[in-house]
Amino acid sequence: MWASFLIAVFLCGVGLTWLPGRDLDRAFMVMGYFFCLSAAFVLAKFVRDNERAVAAGRSADTPMFRFVVWGGFFVAMALTARGLLRMEINETYKAFPGVSWLYLITCTFTLAKTLRDRHEADLAEARREARNAE
Repeated sequence: MWASFLIAVFLCGVGLTWLPGRDLDRAFMVMGYFFCLSAAFVLAKFVRDNERAVAAGRSADTPMFRFVVWGGFFVAMALTARGLLRMEINETYKAFPGVSWLYLITCTFTLAKTLRDRHEADLAEARREARNAE
């Protein structure tokens, strides 16, 4: 999974580096990609934490935090898409950074899930070993 994530980051970097147009547009897209990347990791953690809380019968996060997390993700995606679509370059040139950006977001969700699954498996293993040692 790390390989897919790193490939996505590389493709986004290549797409933004060779993107024709103004430097300001490229700088905006770099910020947008980082905003989307961090928002996707936060959203993945939020969803997973809420699933665990509900399964354990505990209270999930507050409605305001839910709004902030989901809102942040949608704002990041919308602003980045708007920036890409409004760039004054040929539509063909917009396709590569657009597709690599969507690939990055999907790889981010998958990586976050994989890392969290691994962490939970390690915790379960440590608990089992502690019980066996007693």
